[in-house]
Amino acid sequence: MPRAATTSDAFNAVAEPRRREILNYLVLQERPVGDIVTALRIEQPSVSKHLRVLKDVGLVHARREGRQMFYRTNAEAIRPLHEWASRFERLWQHQLNRVKERAEAKMRQAEPRPDRDPNPRRNHDRSNSNKD
Repeated sequence: MPRAATTSDAFNAVAEPRRREILNYLVLQERPVGDIVTALRIEQPSVSKHLRVLKDVGLVHARREGRQMFYRTNAEAIRPLHEWASRFERLWQHQLNRVKERAEAKMRQAEPRPDRDPNPRRNHDRSNSNKD
């Protein structure tokens, strides 16, 4: 089955790691292309290409101010990605809780019990020293 074009939908667009990097960088505030290039150390033509894909699928909005283009994330378009990923977050959280419970159980098993001396050799040494 052929792979869908990266411009077909948001899921395919964010499959590319550089685009995810750009989205992460834009999440806090709107930024001009030059800032993205500098901060992420990606060549300007590459940044522009990735921004075009993100814009085409609606993940970012663009506005022109003079000669500069400013980009910002589109939270509404990102929502389906978040909702889909949150299903797996619940699974991961469940798995992490299971790992934590197992580790805590092993720690409890390894802890010395108050009714037993953690160093039985010491008791043996005392009984031998009393014989002298």
